[in-house]
Amino acid sequence: MKKIIFSCVAGLLSFYANAQVGIGTPKPKSTLDVNGKTTLRKELRVGGTSTQAGSAGLNGQVLVSQGEGLPPVWKSLNVSFMEEGQYKLINSYLSSDQTGIIALSNGVQGDGVSKNSVGDDINDTSKGKWVKIDGLKNTFTIKNGKNRLTYQFQAGIEMKAPVSTTSENVRFACGVFRNNKLVAMRPDRVASNNNSGKAGLQDYIFTLNYTELNVPVGIQNLEIACRKISTSNSNSQFAIGRDVQSSNGASNAFTLESNMKIDVIEYVTYKSN
Repeated sequence: MKKIIFSCVAGLLSFYANAQVGIGTPKPKSTLDVNGKTTLRKELRVGGTSTQAGSAGLNGQVLVSQGEGLPPVWKSLNVSFMEEGQYKLINSYLSSDQTGIIALSNGVQGDGVSKNSVGDDINDTSKGKWVKIDGLKNTFTIKNGKNRLTYQFQAGIEMKAPVSTTSENVRFACGVFRNNKLVAMRPDRVASNNNSGKAGLQDYIFTLNYTELNVPVGIQNLEIACRKISTSNSNSQFAIGRDVQSSNGASNAFTLESNMKIDVIEYVTYKSN
């Protein structure tokens, strides 16, 4: 009996002397060496002493290494952690253009098409005579079929009536085309309103915002195009995304340039082992 007690005491002394515990390994390489899966049921505390428990950190903080010989610390990071089932911004595409469209100006009567539908082909003249803003074209790839595409298009619109004291107007439309098919459109109207102070010039900002859901996986080509629907006077000058030919310094392409922003937002999923 005495030999057994002596052996136990000797074992405990050896344990404290070596100060190393191995779980799943007979030869631990550090104070605690775990070879296998670990389950932690409550908080993880670091930085404690022999008389005080360590810190469990705050909600949302992560444990960051400070390098060899130093204890890890809890840190708050400016990174949004995405839960499965949420949508995440994958990429944003920005483009601008100062060339604009002047092909719909004086001498062009308008195509007379009053409405469009989703899926109309940009090359189908029975659906309108569309003119592209080439500088706003974007190409990207969709990888997750559960997604949201948000389009934000903005451009300066300008017209000039032949006679500054006579009110004239132009009806027009601009749309977003994905792979040559219409996905969003907004019609509008600009009028000169007897603008003798600016020699018949009238300008304002056109805006189109739209969100498309669950765009198919694959390469997507996005384009912006506009068309003239009708005009009260075919001799009125008209421009989209730039100044008219006879602006005479009252405006310019920079102040009226067109801009396009595309946000690609995809659904977050994780594969389980």
